[in-house]
Amino acid sequence: MSRYNHRETEAQWQAVWRDRGTFRLETLGDRPKYYVLEMFPYPSGRIHMGHVRNYTLGDVVARHRRALGCDVLHPMGWDAFGLPAENAAIERGAHPAAWTYENIAAMRGQLQSMGLSLDWDREIATCHPDYYRHEQKMFLDFLKVGLAYRRDSWVNWDPVENTVLANEQVIDGRGWRSGALVERRKLNQWFLRITEYADELLAALPTLERWPERVRLMQENWIGRSVGARVTFPLQGREDGLEIFTTRPDTLFGASFCALSPDHPLADEIGRARPEVAEFVAECRRSGTSEAAIETQEKRGIDTGLRAVHPLDPTITVLVYVANFVLMEYGTGAIFGCPAHDQRDFDFARAYGLPIIPVLWPAGEARPDGAALAEAMVLADGAFAYDIGPLTPAKPVTVAEAKDIAIAALQQRKAGEGTVRYRLRDWGVSRQRYWGCPIPIIHCEACGIVPVPEDQLPVTLPEDVTFDQPGNPLDRHPTWKHVACPSCGGKAVRETDTFDTFFESSWYFARFCSPRSDQAFDRAAVDRLLPVDQYVGGVEHAVLHLLYARFFTRALKRCGYLGVDEPFAGLFTQGMVTHQTYRDRDGAWLYPTEVSRDEAGTWTTLSGGGPVTAGRIEKMSKSKRNTVDPQIIIDTYGADAARLFILSDSPPDRDMEWTEAGIEGAWRYLQQLWRLVTECPVELPAAGTPVPNGFSPAAEGLRRALHRTIAAMGEDLERFHFNKAVARIRELTNLVGKIEGTGQGEAWALREAFDGIIRLIGPMVPHIGEALWQHLGHDGLLADAAWPEADPALLVENTATVAVQVNGKLRATLILPRDVDEATARDAALADANVARALEGRTVRKVIVVPNRIVNVVG
Repeated sequence: MSRYNHRETEAQWQAVWRDRGTFRLETLGDRPKYYVLEMFPYPSGRIHMGHVRNYTLGDVVARHRRALGCDVLHPMGWDAFGLPAENAAIERGAHPAAWTYENIAAMRGQLQSMGLSLDWDREIATCHPDYYRHEQKMFLDFLKVGLAYRRDSWVNWDPVENTVLANEQVIDGRGWRSGALVERRKLNQWFLRITEYADELLAALPTLERWPERVRLMQENWIGRSVGARVTFPLQGREDGLEIFTTRPDTLFGASFCALSPDHPLADEIGRARPEVAEFVAECRRSGTSEAAIETQEKRGIDTGLRAVHPLDPTITVLVYVANFVLMEYGTGAIFGCPAHDQRDFDFARAYGLPIIPVLWPAGEARPDGAALAEAMVLADGAFAYDIGPLTPAKPVTVAEAKDIAIAALQQRKAGEGTVRYRLRDWGVSRQRYWGCPIPIIHCEACGIVPVPEDQLPVTLPEDVTFDQPGNPLDRHPTWKHVACPSCGGKAVRETDTFDTFFESSWYFARFCSPRSDQAFDRAAVDRLLPVDQYVGGVEHAVLHLLYARFFTRALKRCGYLGVDEPFAGLFTQGMVTHQTYRDRDGAWLYPTEVSRDEAGTWTTLSGGGPVTAGRIEKMSKSKRNTVDPQIIIDTYGADAARLFILSDSPPDRDMEWTEAGIEGAWRYLQQLWRLVTECPVELPAAGTPVPNGFSPAAEGLRRALHRTIAAMGEDLERFHFNKAVARIRELTNLVGKIEGTGQGEAWALREAFDGIIRLIGPMVPHIGEALWQHLGHDGLLADAAWPEADPALLVENTATVAVQVNGKLRATLILPRDVDEATARDAALADANVARALEGRTVRKVIVVPNRIVNVVG
């Protein structure tokens, strides 16, 4: 028996594709374009199974589109800046650049071993000056048009990493990498004015029809458009007031307190006079700062000693607190609390003995007693009885109607107005680290902020830096930091902050269109190739990366770089790769390669045979050691087997469990396919042999099965139903194995089926596909072959499977010509041996024929 040698075959065809430049997109002709892009990786040094899944999915799309006759752009690059490189420099004594480029070389080799149809001539690394010089120019252009600016802001500060963290990087009040307690600091930061596009980003979401609905919803929630009112509560004994944004002005008469964020300017002012307030503010800044942390922690506050006057009734005043659950980033950093109708406010009011005043309740019911409530009455739908003080309507109204009444009263009294606010905040792009793109700004005492002249770009990172003390090495560099002011020639210093790495990933997709251009983009290339037709990546990037990229594209359009609004026409988010977890007797995590299971199902350690507890199936992670090294899989089973299992196990948008049985099953199928083609029992006609005059029923059935598979698989691949496509191929392969090849036209039908199967499965398992394509005598590469077309005539069903019952019991099934006459169906049923045995010589009294479905014999 012939055996498929994946090591030789995969290396051979990868060399052929590389030497011929098979996947290089050099010129753009008249063919339709198709741009396929997987989210580019961070060069950590090793690929993982998530990478294997992500790039396999994208590669199938790219190869399929290529077979359909498209000019396919399918590039690869590296998201190469970031803190891990600095951490490696500290831990290993390596320079971040050397560490990064070594990792890129290692991962490039691993990805190439997967047989991906990538145009490696377009490879980019965001840490290379030829890349980031363009983003420095973009930033200066954003500054010119008012999309970039600098201001003081409160930030999450990691005292170990010595850098700013986004809210999402603060977990339970600690830095996501260091685990250190995060502090709140006020720093002067650079921002991009993403809020200027909030309405546009929101309004365009429904046009992204090929995006997952859940991703669009996540972006909508992140932008967070809220219609409400801006209300001013005068402060008793002061000339100023407390400005508050509320989405529920209809509940103003339920207010029992106001609360300030610990970062509110008024909280600072009061803290300077009252040490206990200052200490409470400091304590808040040491606690969790993410929304999730604030939502789950105990609601606490401190009385400021101030009282706020109700904006619609000056006889009502409420206490003003500083509270740990009020965020400066949202609204105005101040709220009014309505405990009866907000659970957070309810918890706070109960803790501090504040009144709970219901102001709306279901129509027809009695007004509830606030003191008796066990929890807040969160009511939003239906008609309600309302208490809006002197504005109370005579009959029940909806929430929307009550809001309109309250806003009209606020505007009439000049105490507020209807307005729209967004949860989205401007994007802070400053990071206090070395391994990032330098921000091209110079600070001069005489001239202020001075942009670096364009002819001095790129501002490159100095190589002679040390990491022997905490903080940003750029801030203490003896020479790089100090420069002459481009404006006045006096002494000045460079900006030592570098860009957030999301800055690089917000435009890389456009650079791939012309990666060697002296300009950021060759305008003809980006106009031809953008937007990305199919973007593939993890749902964890559904908000920040995708939202930033959408904003960045609009900002680039405003500055004349390109002409599109949306960067990604289609988006697919794949599920995670999971694996069972294992622990030894001491509770330590074990790798799958460290355990074994006997026939009785008992798990033990390979070294020593100690007891092992098999745990849950979870996302592969280094911390729980439930990872599988892709390189070991590729070396053992081959890239094609790994790709096939990735595609066949489950729908690609769902999590998949990696199992040894699964990869072995994929490997066995490839061996079966290899033997089926290379050991065919009959001599196949040459490629291109004309269609014979006739076919046996078996050959006819095979041809119809093939063309049905061709038609169905085209739809499967369009819809990312890769697991269904694999199942169809395997079913067709099993049918081919039953054809002897000796009947009329059967050898020709086998040749057609082999050619069809190989072309259909080629995008999934390209190496074995090329080898079998060559074995069947084809000129040229399978990678260059067209996608097969289904013959419409063979898609029409001309037979029907008919059940035959004898006295109500199923005795046989027949394959009959569709719509055959009753006499032929009757004769065929009575001629069947199983039917004859069931009748046992009894006289047939009646035969009932239901066309194309059933023959019922009564005897």
